[in-house]
Amino acid sequence: MSETEDVLINNAKEYFKNAQDAQNKDEFNTSVTLFFKAISALCDLFILRKEGKIPSSHTNRFRILKTRYKDLYNLIDKDFPFYQESYKTKLTKEVSLILFEDVKKISKIVEINLQ
Repeated sequence: MSETEDVLINNAKEYFKNAQDAQNKDEFNTSVTLFFKAISALCDLFILRKEGKIPSSHTNRFRILKTRYKDLYNLIDKDFPFYQESYKTKLTKEVSLILFEDVKKISKIVEINLQ
């Protein structure tokens, strides 16, 4: 495993843990933001393993996933608007739980235990 993979895995675990902590405190905007960051780190890990590189931006990540890995793209594309909304609206526990479940789905795909 490369150093870059280790960084992505550790970042995903940190985001996931802190997102759960925020969710438990009913801080749903924070939890959604951190769950989405965990999703992004896991997608970048997936892309690194498949393509040998990390996307340089959200745009590149989405483009790679959309053209080559539709299942992951469909998850992250569905969740991105929640992340964007976290800046301007008050998010709910239900939204946070959706992203929580999607982090778990992606972690299984990339075979990473986030606990």
